[in-house]
Amino acid sequence: MEACCDLEVDVNGEESFMVNKRVVSSYSGKLSKLLGKSKGSTRNLKVVFHDFPGGAESFELISRFCYNNGSIDINPSNISLLHFAAIFMEMNISVSGARNLFEKTEKSVEDMRYWTWSELLITLKQCQDLLPATNFLPLLEKCLDCIVGRLALTSEASPCPSTSSPDSSGIRFSCDTRSTESLKTSSSRATWWFEDLLFLGPNLVEMLVKSMVTRKFDHVTISRFLFYYQKSKFYTAKSDAKRTIAETVIDMLHILDQSSVSCKTLFWILRVVQNMNINKSIRNKLESMIGSQLDQASLDNLLVPSPHGINHLYDVNLVLRVLNSFLRGGTAKASPVRLRKVGVLVDMYIAEVAPDPCLRPSKFLALAMALPDAARDSYDELYRAIDMYLEVHGGLSEEEKMKLCCILNYEKLSQEVCIHLSQNAKFPSKSAVQALMSQQVKLKSLLQVTSNPKSYGDSPFSVTEVDNKGRKDYDSNEQRVLYAGKLDISADNEKLREHLHGMQWRVMELEKMCKKMQTQMAKFTKSRVLSSHSHARSLPKLCS
Repeated sequence: MEACCDLEVDVNGEESFMVNKRVVSSYSGKLSKLLGKSKGSTRNLKVVFHDFPGGAESFELISRFCYNNGSIDINPSNISLLHFAAIFMEMNISVSGARNLFEKTEKSVEDMRYWTWSELLITLKQCQDLLPATNFLPLLEKCLDCIVGRLALTSEASPCPSTSSPDSSGIRFSCDTRSTESLKTSSSRATWWFEDLLFLGPNLVEMLVKSMVTRKFDHVTISRFLFYYQKSKFYTAKSDAKRTIAETVIDMLHILDQSSVSCKTLFWILRVVQNMNINKSIRNKLESMIGSQLDQASLDNLLVPSPHGINHLYDVNLVLRVLNSFLRGGTAKASPVRLRKVGVLVDMYIAEVAPDPCLRPSKFLALAMALPDAARDSYDELYRAIDMYLEVHGGLSEEEKMKLCCILNYEKLSQEVCIHLSQNAKFPSKSAVQALMSQQVKLKSLLQVTSNPKSYGDSPFSVTEVDNKGRKDYDSNEQRVLYAGKLDISADNEKLREHLHGMQWRVMELEKMCKKMQTQMAKFTKSRVLSSHSHARSLPKLCS
């Protein structure tokens, strides 16, 4: 017996096998080369393998193949072990002719398309277990290709499990269901395989998704699988594994159509990976995807807590980056409607973060100035946010306050807000003057357009301009008095006349306030001018 077993083989330190070197080397080119180099006594030889694919179980299978005159039952449960071992041991046609193991496994691989779903999963799992120890990918790629092909068939054909294994629980559907179950059946048809493929590692998920994309698989279904995969894996994975899974999922979502991934899903992933220290390029991809559909986000989505080490209550830097991604899409993609939706969302966000005592003025300015003027039909909400910010940050200098006020487009402020601003002690006096002047110009322009008879030649009423002297020439300091000529007693004309009288009163009040402020500013200037200064410059008129 000892003469027959004259070779000891140590397999990866797991187990040692005593074999007949002549029998085994007659099928293995690798062993034949190693034994051919040995010198001295041919007894008590020992070979040590450190990276044998499949370990002791795999070597035992090829030993049986050798001792059985080149014959062994090849099935889905052992084809991976035999195939990779045959490659590693160089058991090819050049060594043992037609009885070589490599060729036999190759023929079995060609019949893989006829295997059941369960058999494909068994082989795929074995391939994944062997992958770290070998770079031989053809069998793995072939198995993945069959998996994707089977999924494509079942998604197009009837949901009945005619082509799948009876023990594949995920594909068991009732063929007797009628229209009342059609939606449920349709959804199950698209997602039945999710649970079956949860055993895949991130590297194989990447290969699977790329194969699906190549085969024009439905991107919505792929994105749902990736989201399901990440959520399921995170329950048991450790921190390093979670990071790898998250990076793979984000990377694969990025190659899909943007419309196939919901904004809510992307923000969920963002919150999960926030403190994971994922790769910067992967994080940029995630923020780019969020930015591309920012108009679909809600305020709750944007209220992401700041990462560790940042004093802000919410992650303002994240929102700024997402806004930049949105704007990088270009004005062609960012239609006026989308731009205004984002404008409303950003103003709501600014109002939410304004009370944060740790929010620096530079960050507040960056948020408020991130979007172009066209994104806002009204600046009222932004004014209220600035008002709240100034209330919380009472120690700001006049220069800092003016920088904040420069954000406002006074022409897009409502009358009520302008009046509130002019009486708001927290705002600089210059901003109050600008608001009043803007409102005055707006009202005068409206009245001048209304008083033009050419513009309303077909209307049942006219607005006439008169003065108490009956002249057309007015002194620059006199007031204009406007009234509506009553040509009709209808309710519409009554309302219009009341509206015009109201505007007239407001114009007069605003002009009085402007004159009062002008007088106060003149007195202030005179008090600072030294006596007998003949060349003092006059103040510019604030109100015309």
